[in-house]
Amino acid sequence: MKGLGGKRALITGAAAGIGQAIAVRLSSEGCSVMLNYLHQAPVETRVLVQTASTNAGHNGVCVEFCADVSDPVAVSKMFEYAEDELGPLDILINNAGVQSAGRAHNASLIEIDRVLAVNVRGPIICAQRFLKKRVEIGGSGSIVNISSVHEVIPKPNYLSYSVSRGATGNLTRTLALEYASSGIRVNSVAPGATVTPINRSWTDDPKKRAEICMHVPLGRVGEADEMAAAVAFLCSDDAAYITGQTLFVDGGLTLYPEFRSPWSSE
Repeated sequence: MKGLGGKRALITGAAAGIGQAIAVRLSSEGCSVMLNYLHQAPVETRVLVQTASTNAGHNGVCVEFCADVSDPVAVSKMFEYAEDELGPLDILINNAGVQSAGRAHNASLIEIDRVLAVNVRGPIICAQRFLKKRVEIGGSGSIVNISSVHEVIPKPNYLSYSVSRGATGNLTRTLALEYASSGIRVNSVAPGATVTPINRSWTDDPKKRAEICMHVPLGRVGEADEMAAAVAFLCSDDAAYITGQTLFVDGGLTLYPEFRSPWSSE
């Protein structure tokens, strides 16, 4: 894709799943990458990234940093390290995210605060640090926030997660409008049902997986690589006129699939 060669990107939550796929895809496009992680060191991701870069004929650099994205001190140190090792960042991917299940009336404030801290506070802190530097040095930049179909589809029993994804959409639109005049684009990618380690409860269960596929108009679940492709597009010059948008990569899940057969007006 146009304009990605030589760019420097920071991907939060890059140890596995969609974050890992994004790091590999951007590396294959010629980017140098910073892998953020918290609990699980991104050993596999680092190998995949380096292999992708080499196979594509690039010499991209890959570094990593352990940081809680909801901690402003840790985030500041992470960005300083990234800038020391890679140079000023061109791309920020806010991918780190968590969720917590349970009936809304039983949800503990501790768990609610934890989800909102990672999914809302984290992207805000990272975006602030990224934007401050980009405005200071001038030139274009790109932020892609990883959201979810639950930005618009309610998710019962996951109150804090649904709330956080609604916030992701408005964070994206607000930053996009505020920083458009600075040449900085801000967009979101909202995955639908996707095969990742966090979804093993249903991806590894044929019955549950089949039930989910029934609700997806394209009849299948998504792959992390497909989400990464959408992210790469939004970061590239091919998307130079796109900002403030949420791209739903969901197989049609947000098309109200229960209306495939007319029933409300016939």
